[in-house]
Amino acid sequence: MNNKTLLLTLSFTLGTLFTNAQSLPEFQWEEGIGTPDLSWTAQVGAKTYPEGKIFQAADYGLKNDSTRLGTAALQKAIDECHRSGGGTVEVAPGYYRIGAIYLKSNVNLHLSQGTTLIASEDIDLYPEMRSRVAGIEMVWPSAVINILDAENAAISGAGTLDCRGKIFWDKYWTMRKDYEKRKLRWIVDYDCKRVRGMLISNSRHITLKDFTLMRTGFWGCQVLYSDQCTLNGLKINNNVGGHGPSTDGIDIDSSTNILIENCEVDCNDDNICLKAGRDADGLRVNRPTENIIVRGCIARKGAGLITCGSETSGCIRNVLGYNLQAYGTSSTLRLKSAMNRGGTVENIYMTQVTADHVRHVLAADLNWNPSYSYSTLPAEYEGKEIPEHWKVMLTPVTPKEKGYPHFRNVWLSDVKATNVQTFITAAGWNEELPLQNFHISGIKAKVNKAGSIIFTEDFHLENVRLQVEDGSRVEEKNNKNAQINISYENNMEL
Repeated sequence: MNNKTLLLTLSFTLGTLFTNAQSLPEFQWEEGIGTPDLSWTAQVGAKTYPEGKIFQAADYGLKNDSTRLGTAALQKAIDECHRSGGGTVEVAPGYYRIGAIYLKSNVNLHLSQGTTLIASEDIDLYPEMRSRVAGIEMVWPSAVINILDAENAAISGAGTLDCRGKIFWDKYWTMRKDYEKRKLRWIVDYDCKRVRGMLISNSRHITLKDFTLMRTGFWGCQVLYSDQCTLNGLKINNNVGGHGPSTDGIDIDSSTNILIENCEVDCNDDNICLKAGRDADGLRVNRPTENIIVRGCIARKGAGLITCGSETSGCIRNVLGYNLQAYGTSSTLRLKSAMNRGGTVENIYMTQVTADHVRHVLAADLNWNPSYSYSTLPAEYEGKEIPEHWKVMLTPVTPKEKGYPHFRNVWLSDVKATNVQTFITAAGWNEELPLQNFHISGIKAKVNKAGSIIFTEDFHLENVRLQVEDGSRVEEKNNKNAQINISYENNMEL
């Protein structure tokens, strides 16, 4: 592709991206309860894109040779593009081995079709820095590609970033066996420092577009403390060559005005996950994730097409997901927290969903995975010096009521699902801490089991049609002002 063609392609892409970000189709929600306020959707996504000269990475010494390290050469090209006022750094087709790379403001890193960046397996090539990982701020290795404190930057093109994360997966599984024996399950994820695929941190107007990200050592793409970002057309595959623990696809972490569209995510944990810090440290930071659109995406293996939590301390609000597909995913919509997280998950809207071979259509749990969610120091460590991040994890939330999470104002509609294990599992904590104001409507699903709804207030199921293989009915317990209208059918046509 010559320079003129590339610039024309980018111009067309930008016009499409920024024009369509605000356009929404008509949605069908539960009848008789009004229309959700979606006015905030107009502001999501990156509003600028890098422009300027094209810099060929090969001119700065980057060689098509996967046996030699090309980090310095690629970084030199990026730095020169940034110093010159911005533009595009183009990586020609070939195979290149790299350590941590740091993208700068006004720079577009373009990975041409046929380009593969191969991440080194040497942990020393990812310098440690202060970051937030799995809900707490601590020292952690750099990601393979880092966009830190930047504005107006992009990664584009049909190339691939292969993170070669199996070495970190194997390290984690070995450590976990040992840590579980020592009653340290709650800290192993933090002690086993694994390299993320991509990190966008404290940045604005960032675009990630069209490339493939695979085999990340830890989370695939984390957007942290950032605003006005677009992720469009990414293909994330973390289920290649082994079982990668905590290999989330996309994590939006205490960030705002984010557009995720046309992405396909295959991973071992949450496919597209919204987070806002955990426990005392998350409550200290107190930064929300809000104003998020997820559309036109496909989730394959993974724990949730859209997941909110379990890190909810800073609050998660104003989320719209539509025109979505899930195949082999654990849940289409998953809400999870714990009784020391705090925060509120609210104004969650999901519609126009097709699902097959999923575990749940809806899973909502205020007290998720206790073995991971609560930190207790074994007696043998008392009085001994422990790492700083252990102390952070062990800091109690006071008063304890500050740690109680709240889920409310959730709308799920227009879902067609087949081969579902359990239609719904929705549980508040008790009568004082219920799930509040859920509206589930326009659902047609073929399921093995119906599921349960427990400790809720104003929980509505309208126009819900189920074909249940084991003949069960949705269990209802301790629900206040519930409207549960389900049609149980045989030989349903979807």
